[in-house]
Amino acid sequence: MATETLTDARIRALTPRRFARDIRDAKLKGFGVRVLPSGRKRYFVHCQHESQRVWRIVGGADEIGAGEARSRAAAMLAEIRQDGPMPVVPEDTVFEAVAEAAFRRHERLWKPRTLKVNRGYLRCQILPRFAGRQVAEITRQDVVRWFASLAATPVAADRSMPVLSVIMREAERMGLREEGSNPCHGIRRYRRKGRERFLSDAEIRALARCLDAREDEHPLAVAVVRLLLLTGCRKSEILTLRWADRREGALFLRDSKTGPRTVWLSRVAQDVLDGIDRNSVWVFPSRKGDGSRSTAWLDHVWRSMRTEANLGDVRLHDLRHNYASHAVMNGVPVPVVSRLLGHTSVRMTLRYIHMDDREVRAAAERIGEAMAKLMAGTSV
Repeated sequence: MATETLTDARIRALTPRRFARDIRDAKLKGFGVRVLPSGRKRYFVHCQHESQRVWRIVGGADEIGAGEARSRAAAMLAEIRQDGPMPVVPEDTVFEAVAEAAFRRHERLWKPRTLKVNRGYLRCQILPRFAGRQVAEITRQDVVRWFASLAATPVAADRSMPVLSVIMREAERMGLREEGSNPCHGIRRYRRKGRERFLSDAEIRALARCLDAREDEHPLAVAVVRLLLLTGCRKSEILTLRWADRREGALFLRDSKTGPRTVWLSRVAQDVLDGIDRNSVWVFPSRKGDGSRSTAWLDHVWRSMRTEANLGDVRLHDLRHNYASHAVMNGVPVPVVSRLLGHTSVRMTLRYIHMDDREVRAAAERIGEAMAKLMAGTSV
């Protein structure tokens, strides 16, 4: 880390780079200036106190000169050593202010539903613990204790942690925390039993019989469920289909969880679509208004269907897992399944795949026979 005497002229001459950088003052140990990629410059103090690193923002270089900043820094360092009260710091360093800045920055990166859900975790799980605190003062131990306090709601805890981590990364980007100081790193999530549920062959047949029986009563809901079984799509992707999205034997989704993607249709899936009346721009139009059918409508019908088919707690999303597993069991390579599902990585696809005992046993037999021939010196 560079060390030099900080003057107003030197501060003005510092130019931004791709990443934030710190220049330490040669006159006052523990005092320095951070140059952010945006071009903003902030004076800071950084020292050790009772075996812990202490990081404080002194002020912006566009607000105070180097001499005044050094004087303020000296006073702050003295108070830290004396373990006395810390001086007043700018309001934009308070946790909730940084959190709001992080959410504004991610508005264009997160989908609307993700943004709404994450704001819920911020409001209900995170702010009650960290609101009003200086973001630079939040330590790893603080985060560990907060995470432990959410043990009774492990799902909320696991989903809140990435949100808190995003806020801490934003604090680093803003120069309010030292680079690499994110206190969320390395904290292990709660171990939860996998929620994935895979349908057996008998359950798939039972569901098919139920769909046939319900077709006259709920034709659109039956069509949705059949498409979920035959395409591996998410229910939101099917419910928001427009007829214009279907062409050349595929669905060209305008948007999905991972962005626009193409869903190739089997002949039987195309037959399902051919059986739906075209009386709207939407494949599954709302009964009221100009939009598409709601997930609440589909979930309501699905609950009665799965009860009738004796499927227990099977969710509609489990049909997506089921599609992936059957693809692999029918010889489709995992990278191809990943593309079929619209996943951004094969690693995500592997979580969706389930192999029943028959497939695993058959694979063990094939490998055993091949190895036996090699060991015997015969041709495979």
